Amino acid sequence: MQYIQYDQTTSSVKVPQKGQLPGTKYGGVVTIIADDEKKNATVKAFQHAWHAYERDAMGADEYHPISHTGTNLTEAGGIGYTVADSIDTMLIMGLREEYERAREWVEEKLDFDKDGEFNTFETTIRILGGLLSAYYLTEDDLFLKKAVDLADRILPAFDTESALPLSLINLGQRKGVKDPWNPNLVSTAEVSTLQLEFKYLSELTENETYWEKAEHVMYLIRKGHLASGLASIFMTQDGRFALAQIRLGSRGDSYYEYLLKQYLQTSKQESVYREMYQDAMEGIATHLISRTPQGLLYTSELVPQRTPPRGDVTWTLVPKQDHLVCFLGGSLMLGAVTTGAVVDNVSIPPKAEELTESGRRDWVNGVELIETCMRTHETATGLAPEIAHFKHPQDHINPEEAPKGWYIKGWTPGGETPYDARYMLRPETVESLFIAYRLTGDEKYREYGWSIFQAIEKYCKIESGGYATILNVDEVPVKHEDKMETFYMSETLKYLYLLFTDGTVLPLSRYVFNTEASFHAHPFPIFAPTTQTGFS
Repeated sequence: MQYIQYDQTTSSVKVPQKGQLPGTKYGGVVTIIADDEKKNATVKAFQHAWHAYERDAMGADEYHPISHTGTNLTEAGGIGYTVADSIDTMLIMGLREEYERAREWVEEKLDFDKDGEFNTFETTIRILGGLLSAYYLTEDDLFLKKAVDLADRILPAFDTESALPLSLINLGQRKGVKDPWNPNLVSTAEVSTLQLEFKYLSELTENETYWEKAEHVMYLIRKGHLASGLASIFMTQDGRFALAQIRLGSRGDSYYEYLLKQYLQTSKQESVYREMYQDAMEGIATHLISRTPQGLLYTSELVPQRTPPRGDVTWTLVPKQDHLVCFLGGSLMLGAVTTGAVVDNVSIPPKAEELTESGRRDWVNGVELIETCMRTHETATGLAPEIAHFKHPQDHINPEEAPKGWYIKGWTPGGETPYDARYMLRPETVESLFIAYRLTGDEKYREYGWSIFQAIEKYCKIESGGYATILNVDEVPVKHEDKMETFYMSETLKYLYLLFTDGTVLPLSRYVFNTEASFHAHPFPIFAPTTQTGFS
């Protein structure tokens, strides 16, 4: 790739050859034991959020805790986004009474026959994923029947020339709808983040249609392989990558995440996903990982530009990292001890000799990216902004304006608050902390998670019930936006709870979680598939 605008140095991590990996502590066998006080605090937080929603807006897709109201995603009505998204958290936390009331709502009022346009991706990962996870945890046929009904209504989104699913689906009409903003394109992350749900449903029902539809998307992505190993954030309807940004944030994030999880979900029997994952991680390490002058490891974005007169394509490397990207630290560490392992049972934490060279590289990069994400929590509230920009040698920014190596673009005290400055109750950092703690036993990850939880309690909690987005993480007193994202209960609090449980609760060796890079951390079991991917 040819870069323009500035030539940022990529990762200078030295890959350990033997001995101790940087970012790990050794002291014998690690046992993950529960911290009951902190675990119970997360349960109380969930109840504070759920009871307010249940009181004011039960069944509504979204909740607004300041006005005590709920709203739906279409004029035709809602499909219980918040309910379906939260049920497995109740089950994992042992909240039986809350679960029973939620189940009753699902049985009596959840109806997908709505003549409205819903996002195919969001509906799959939130609703279908939530129902499938609830079924696994309860073996209650109600959830499987609802999941089949929903999946059958989603399937027509795949009825396109290339069989890439359309961005929207009218559940009542059972008809796919193009994205009005990008009618000839589909989001790469959205079409490649349906696979865990549809493959698991296929395994449960023995209906291979679900598997085949999801698998064909991955076949097209494999066929359209870019030399860099990376993927642009859009694909054309004929199955090719469009000339568009390459990034690990929105519209790109969960593509990379699901490569690893597809490999793990089916007991590591589908080697094509291991190959695709390793190729992508090589591309990330080569093209997207950079360092600030202060030494912070971060990920950049690549933006294409055509230059006259021939229209040659060059790429601008932009030092911008979405909060969404903070899933990557934990994902790299998990990938290192699975796709990068040379022994069957990797130590906790791993020893360098137990990993391949690329596994050691990814482990170290993962550890350092988590540290960088924690540095972005060094704000007035202790919470990270939606988007962070990083210092680079050619940006001409006064070092005094970015003494920590990163900054919120467009924000100066007393000025207008940019969108980048908000905190939306996002879970990506705490998800990485959960994985890192399970793989290392290092108490610092619990300490990091507890500090984030305390900051949420202090600045996002609405005393009358619920939690809300804050508009500027670096300004106190805070200003709220009247919205509690569904992923707060389904993911942020779930991962915080799991961070403080013992190691027998949803062990990483037996479960994969559907997408946390966007939403929503629904656990699925690892299984030996009766169907296998038909391409290589």
